[in-house]
Parts: sequence; structure tokens; C-alpha cells
Amino acid sequence: MTVVAERAVVRATAGAKEWLGLVVLAFAVLLIAIDATVLDVALPFISADLEPTAPQLLWIIDVYSFVLAGLLITMGTLGDRIGRRRLLLIGAAGFGVASAIAAFAVSPEMLIAARALQGVAGATLMPATLGLIRAIFTNPRQRTTAIAVWAAMAGGGAAVGPLLGGWLLEHFWWGSVFLINLPLMLALIVFGPLVIPEARDPKPGKFDILSAALSMLAVLPIVYAIKEIAAHGPSLVAGVAAMLGVLAGAVFVARQRSLTDPMLDLSLFGNRAFRMAVTTDFLSVFALAGLLFFGAQYLQVVAGLSPLEAGLAMLPGTATSVAASIGAAWLLRSLRTGLVLASAVATSALGSAVLLATQAGGSINAFVIGFVLVGAGVGTALTVTSDIVVSSVEPARAGAASAVAETAYELGAAAGVAVLGSVVLAVFRGGIDLSGLTPEQAVTSETLGGAAEVAGELGNPAWFVEAMHGAFVSGMHVAAAITAVVLAVAAMRAIRLR
Repeated sequence: MTVVAERAVVRATAGAKEWLGLVVLAFAVLLIAIDATVLDVALPFISADLEPTAPQLLWIIDVYSFVLAGLLITMGTLGDRIGRRRLLLIGAAGFGVASAIAAFAVSPEMLIAARALQGVAGATLMPATLGLIRAIFTNPRQRTTAIAVWAAMAGGGAAVGPLLGGWLLEHFWWGSVFLINLPLMLALIVFGPLVIPEARDPKPGKFDILSAALSMLAVLPIVYAIKEIAAHGPSLVAGVAAMLGVLAGAVFVARQRSLTDPMLDLSLFGNRAFRMAVTTDFLSVFALAGLLFFGAQYLQVVAGLSPLEAGLAMLPGTATSVAASIGAAWLLRSLRTGLVLASAVATSALGSAVLLATQAGGSINAFVIGFVLVGAGVGTALTVTSDIVVSSVEPARAGAASAVAETAYELGAAAGVAVLGSVVLAVFRGGIDLSGLTPEQAVTSETLGGAAEVAGELGNPAWFVEAMHGAFVSGMHVAAAITAVVLAVAAMRAIRLR
């Protein structure tokens, strides 16, 4: 080997500083992922303390993901222009401030505003972290390992959220679920400049404000429509919102094609591997989000577990997801990318099929095993797809490419809850006999939680409880079957990827 080649290898090989930088970035991603789900178990305590109205409660839950999803593409492109480390540090400071405001909120309006600010800051952090990994790790093998760690934090954090939230709420007040962000955000601000190099596009072109507005106008109404349909069923408002989002998306695409320096390089979608990665991201998170949504209800209401016990029941699946994300880097060294990705998606499909064995009474083993398989598949898939995304573009455009994948992630999460949640509720409503209830009780019993409240008012009669549990599990079976079929088709497509 020549001296020049040896120096090239040295430059391409990451050292201790780069790996310490990865640790800092990984913790940032972990917190963003946790914050997307940790609030779920705190809602009863927030409701009792702040007394929000039903619409306010929904906004407390949803505004974070609305703003985050709407700003990802804009912030990913902005980071490529002004510097991803700079944007990361600004986002960390903003996230810490927003978390402190949320923790000490004294009104629903104050908490909603704080959650919106968290969404803005979160949108700066997610694309910047993956884009920086692309810039820091130039050695392909090391980059794949680094991305595996990133994917483990992103996938595992969402599932860890309810468990961590359950533990905190057993020891502290509801604001503690936000205060956990402060030490790590402070560490990111202090150590980030020391171990993370700056990275940006050397020829970024002009930042197009109209494109940024159109990207938000495309994503936000669609996410809103999906969540609205999940919560209340199809409506005129949801339909208009979805149409507005589609129209804005079409205008956004047309504008990108006309610009010399577009915000989003549409030629990325001409790359089959990139398209497959983004699609698989969407479908994998679709399955995981849907499972977390109806799985948490199954464990707590049907199986009778506490929030903390439910989180512990999901822990094997969470741990498997994290381990699979790391293990995927090793698999990619010796196996074809398409084979690894197809096997991962097929494993998630198998896990969804195992959920067909869940029962209204008795053991929760079928659910735990199914969740482990889904977690293994999703964890592996996120590593593979993230590696494909950042490898499909030059380092200067990594932030924008990462933002596209993460937007698919957010849309998949929203769609998973909306579509699979709606399927479960539709089967549930059709399978429970409401004829013996008052009109008010019948309306309340249209959801599993409401039906459990009515059952308590009636003294938990066996006929009603059994019908309620059986109808919900039947809905789970239908949703699991749909998910298994969709993922099986995706696996067959992925296996052709080279």
C-alpha cells in the first residue's frame, strides 16, 4: 500500500473523538423519540391538574408531532445551509427551554404552546443528527455501525417512553416527564462543540421561503387529517385538510422542478434504493405505531396491567428492537442489502401474524412474542433504510435526504395509529352489544377506555366485560392480519433490492 493510500485510510477511519460525537448525537435522538410517547401515560395526571377540555387534551398530545413532521424537510435543508452542528445546538437549547416551560405549565394553553416549541426544536435535531453521522463517518463500515446506533435510539426510544413515564409518575409529579430532557440537552450544548465537527453544503444556493411554507402546508394538513380520522372518524374537516395537503404537495413538487437550487432534490426519488428505503421506513413505523397504540390498551384494559406493568411487558420487544438495530450493521457486512431488509420486514410480518393468537383471557405470551418479532424486524429495517438514505447522496445533501426519511417515519407513525386504530375501533363498535345501555352510556362505550368506565358504573357485569374484551381482541386480530399482509408484500419487493 502506498503512503498516500495509507493516509487516505487513516482519514477515512473514525477515532475516539468521532465515536464520542456519536454518543452525544445518540442521546439527542433518544430523547426526541422518548418525548413522542412518554406523555401518553401522564395524560390522566395532567387532566386532573390542568383540567383541559377534550380538544385541548388532543392538542397537548398531537401538537408535538404535527409541528415536528411539518418542519422536518425545512430544517433538514436549513441545516445543510447554515451548518448542521449549529442548528443542532440551537435546537438543543430550544428543546431544553421548551421542556422546562412544559414541566411547569399552569394552564392547558401554556402546555400546548410548550409542546409546539418542543416540536420546532425536535425538527432541528432529527435531520441534523443523521446528517452529521454521514459527515463524521466516511468509512462505509463504520458509518453503518454508527447508523445502527442511531436507529436503535430512534426505534427504542419510542417504545421506552411509556415505561420511563410510568416509573417517573410513580415517584414524581407529571412535569418530571419533561424535566428529564434538561441534563442531556445541557450536555449536548456543552460537549457538542468539542466532539462534533461542523458540516454543511459548500454550495447551498438560496434558501427558498416559499418552498419551506409549501412543505409545511403539505405535511401538516395530511397529518392532521389522519389523526382526526383516527380520533373521530371521517369528517368534512378532515377531508378538506387532506385535500389541502395534497394540493400544497403538488405545488411544492412543481416549484422544486422549476428552481435552479431546489429545497428538495426530487432526483433522489429516481433512485430505486432511496424510494424503497423511504417506503419501508413508512411501513415499518406504521406497523410499530399501530401495535403500540392498541397493544397498550390491550395490556392495561383487557389484561388488567398497570401502566408500569404494561411497559415492562413491552420491554422484551423494546430490547430486541435495540439489539436488532445494532446487529443489522453486522449482517450488512456479509449479506446483500435486499436480503437483510426483506428478512427484517418479513420478521415484522410474522410478528403481526403471531398477534392473531392473542386472547381476551389468560396469558399475554402471544402478544409479547409478536411484539418481540415486530421489534426485531423494525429495528433491523430502520438501520438498513437509514444507511441506504444517507449513502444515496453526497455528504453535503445528507440533511435534506435524512429529513425526507424522517418525514416518512412521522407520517408512518400517524397513519399506523389512524388506520390500524380505526380498524380496531370499527370492529370493536360492531362487536359489542349496546342495547341494554342508556344513550349516554352507549356513546361512552364506543371506545375501549369508555366501555371500561361504563362497566365500572354497572358493577363490572361478566357479560359486558367479556363482550368488551372479546370485541377489542377481534379488532386487534383484523388489524394484525392487515399489517401482516402489507408487510409481507413489502418484504417481497425489498428482496429484489441491490
